[in-house]
Amino acid sequence: MALGRAGSQAISIRGVDLVYTGQGEPVPALSQVDLEVAESEFVSLIGPSGCGKSTLLRLVADLLPPTRGAVLIGGRPASETRRERRIGLVFQEPALMPWRRVMANVTLPLEIVGQRSGQREVAKRLLRLVGLEGFERLYPAQLSGGMRQRVAIARALTADPVVLLMDEPFGALDEITRDRMNTELLKIWQETGKTILFVTHSLAEAVYLSDRVAVLTPRPGRIRTVINITLPRPRQPEIKQSEEFFALENQVLRALGGTG
Repeated sequence: MALGRAGSQAISIRGVDLVYTGQGEPVPALSQVDLEVAESEFVSLIGPSGCGKSTLLRLVADLLPPTRGAVLIGGRPASETRRERRIGLVFQEPALMPWRRVMANVTLPLEIVGQRSGQREVAKRLLRLVGLEGFERLYPAQLSGGMRQRVAIARALTADPVVLLMDEPFGALDEITRDRMNTELLKIWQETGKTILFVTHSLAEAVYLSDRVAVLTPRPGRIRTVINITLPRPRQPEIKQSEEFFALENQVLRALGGTG
């Protein structure tokens, strides 16, 4: 499957502002954010803590309304895609139900929408995709951190989402497990062809995974620059030792430290 920048846009973020209002002074979180993500593209968001990366992801998921601007998925308002349950979400914490076995955690979204037929077949296929075939009857407490995140990814894919939004999904893992999960995620992405918008604090992770890296400014967050990642695909961990990888990592680092 040929992946990367395609002809049509899966995600369009157009002139988005977000201002938090409450009893005190309004707090601007995002300002004039514009970003286009093509079908089957892998785009990472990176920026300093508090710059609005996770907030932007929640806007795309229609969990927050923008103060100004628009978010479209497949050319339609994100709210329509959310109502159709076609947005996949993976957070830093897997948020699995501890009393449900792996199989039951993966089928949960299908149960919620009342889809009874084919649940187990869908779950088995996705567990095979994420490398957890044979673990269907275990409980989350019996799994490692990386395995629990694989269950969360499988669960996010059950409804065949249009886009997959991932908010630092490997941030709580140790470095060795995180590197392994990066490689596994690329395999899953190549197999499914999903459009992925990925939040991370790791420069190496962003460069290794992405077609493009969008660098945000400090709050109020806006897109400072978007860097094309020219590394060939498919990617293997060894590419992290290449001069081209180091050059791209330094380019992202310089963008993070640049002036607005």
